[in-house]
Formats: sequence, structure tokens, C-alpha cells
Amino acid sequence: MRPAGFVFQRLRFAPPRLQHRGVCDVAVVGGGIVGLASARELILRHPNLTFTLLEKEKELALHQTGHNSGVIHSGIYYTPGSLKARLCVKGASLAYSYCDSKGVPYRRCGKLIVAVEREEVPRLKALYERGLKNGVKELRLIDARAIREREPYCRGIMALDSPHTGIVDWRLVALTYGKDFQQAGGSIVTGFEVSDITMATESPAGSSEGLKYPVVIRSSKGEEVRCRYVLTCGGLYSDRLSEISGCRAEPRIVPFRGDYLVLKPEKNYLIKGNIYPVPDPRFPFLGVHFTPRVDGSVWLGPNAVLAFKREGYNLYDFNAKDFTDALSFRGLQKLVLKNVVYGVGEMYRGLFLSAQVKILQKYIPELSRSDIVRGPSGVRAQALDPDGNLVDDFVFDGGVGELGSRVLHIRNAPSPAATSSLAIAEMIADELEARFSL
Repeated sequence: MRPAGFVFQRLRFAPPRLQHRGVCDVAVVGGGIVGLASARELILRHPNLTFTLLEKEKELALHQTGHNSGVIHSGIYYTPGSLKARLCVKGASLAYSYCDSKGVPYRRCGKLIVAVEREEVPRLKALYERGLKNGVKELRLIDARAIREREPYCRGIMALDSPHTGIVDWRLVALTYGKDFQQAGGSIVTGFEVSDITMATESPAGSSEGLKYPVVIRSSKGEEVRCRYVLTCGGLYSDRLSEISGCRAEPRIVPFRGDYLVLKPEKNYLIKGNIYPVPDPRFPFLGVHFTPRVDGSVWLGPNAVLAFKREGYNLYDFNAKDFTDALSFRGLQKLVLKNVVYGVGEMYRGLFLSAQVKILQKYIPELSRSDIVRGPSGVRAQALDPDGNLVDDFVFDGGVGELGSRVLHIRNAPSPAATSSLAIAEMIADELEARFSL
């Protein structure tokens, strides 16, 4: 398999065809992995239509796609029959096949979900049954001895072994989707931050086609793109993109930052594959885990704390609008009230690494504070409803009126969106075809 460096050398995007103004049949807003996968799927299905992808950053896939753990999930956790379950299982299979076809490096290193307390065993067995119902391949429950055979430094009384879990660089995968999109004839415009989506009242200057392209997308710099239909995959800004086209404000996106620790290289021998805790239904997030990376490093974590900026990867990153929007939302207020102890604990462990190491030592007793350093952080676009519940499945929205009939917003594409990206893209393309009769 080719090294990652070789693949990156090939991913040099051609200059965008659109500079300051242009027209297309479909505009896709958002250059993360879901937007890129969807644009790729659409242009492969409809090669006779014109497509343009608009991204506010100068590069693609910089935010959630470029700041995640890199796991290829197998589909264990999700409610049987749900979209998340079906898309994850299918998406993982598609992801492995895609990486093989494109020479994208990955490693199928497996995952252990480890019970360290007797009270966790019933929940672990329930996960096993759920995974079987979801069609996850080769799942098995293993005892303490088998745990040590798989992970010599891991301690637990029982574990769920998922050999089809893997690791990959999801940003590299997303960039490869973008390359496919361009090679099929699609245009990519970076540095285009969408500030408005409206219906045109007159034809573009110099056009003799009337209002064939009636939707106007404006950037914060005053640039315009006109199109027939719009798909937005805005991630951390999906709610704001929806609102500017007249859609409702909820579900609201609240950003949660996750801070990782990194094992010192000389201690990487402690971890062979992914090691996860048994989820506790009392808490909203999964908990800290051990994640090997394709570059050979090992990440530990993350915690989950409110971010003071939607793209705030550092402790002191702050944006007044983002902070005010989050704190004033009654959904977040209710979530905090329901999880005060958990939230305080997450903040404490984020500040004092010895507290986080203490939790990690439940699984790897040989781990010590001197074995780890602070690592990267990511920000999760968590959709919340007004009652403080995490929105756990996909949300489509188009609004009302003439503009609403031409816009499809992907308002929530929850984890494991990267794993599921090719399957999600198929679903989004189906939805777009049904709504717009492409």
C-alpha cells in the first residue's frame, strides 16, 4: 500500500473555474467530508449537469473532517433499524473498498469495548446484541484472557471484539473525493463564505436565458453564484446557513470541544488497536478511549466541554456571537442542568491531566502521567433540540416558499458521518433527486 505522503502529492486541486460570478445547475455549500462526498455522488449520477462546490476556507476539509480521531466505525452503538446504524455499516464497507481503489492508506486494527466493572457487563452484552442486529461482521464477546492476547497491557473482565473497526486519515479521504469531483467536471471555489441565499429578481447581466438560474448565493466579500438548486452541508454552521434562507432556527448547533492527549512515541507499544469504554447511558458523550493513528501515534481521549467559538480548537478561543448564541439557547441550559456533575468533571479533567490519566489507567494500568503530552483538539457540531436532547439522527430542511422548493439543508449529519460518508452521499443524492426532479 502506498504511503500517505505519496497520495497527498497527487491531491493538488486545479484553480476554480468560477472566480467572482458564475452559474451552475447545483451549488453545494460546504467542503467537509459530507459535502465533498455528496458533490461527488451527484456529479457521477448526473454528468450532464453543472456542479459547483463552495467552501469558506482556503482549503477543504479543515474543520470537523480534519480534526477527528480517524476511526472507521463498524456500527455497534446505534439503534437497530435507524439511519445511523444502516448508513454506518454500509458506509464502512464502502469506505474500505474506496480506499483500496484509490490507494488511500488505512489499517483494520480492530476495537475492543472493555468492561472493567461487573456492572458494565450487562450493557456490554446488550451492545453485542445490538451490533448483531445491525449486521456488524465477526463480533464476539471475549474474556479477560482473550483481552490480554489482543491487548497485552489492557485489563478488563470482558470485552466486545470488533475486528472490522479501522483507522484512516479522513481528511485525505475527503480530499480524494474532491479530486474525483473535479475530474468529473465539477468546480471547487474556496474562500467563498456564504452570507445570503435568496431568489433573484432579474437575470444575470449579459444573460439571454431569463431566470434559468433563479437562486443567488452571495459571499461575505460580495461575490455571487447563481444556480437552480442548492445543497448545504455546513457542519458547525448548518443552522445559520438554514436560517439565512428562511428556515427555522432549530435544531441549534452547539459546539463542544474535545481535547486529546498523545502517548509519547516510546510508549506506543502499550496500544495495538482501538480500546473503548462501555458507554454509560447516564452521560451524553462516549467517554475517553485509546485510538492508534495511521501515522503511528496514539491519541487518548477526548473529553467534552463547551467551546466558546464554533471553530475554537484552543482553550482561549472566543467568539462573542457563538458564545452568546450557545448560552442563551434553552436547549443547552437544560442539557447543562441535567448533566452538571458530568460537565464539571469534564472541565476538571481537561485542566488537570492526572485526573484524565486516572480514568485511562482503569484500562491500561501501566500508563503514567509522564507517558502523555497534550495533543490536538476537535470541535463537534452537536445539534440540540429545545428540551436539551442531543439530536441523534439526520435532519433535512428546505423551508417554505419558492426558495424552500430549491434548497436542501443537511442540518445534522452526526457521528459517524465520516465512516458513513459514501452511504450518506447516496441518501442525500436520492433526497435531492426526489425533491428537485433532477
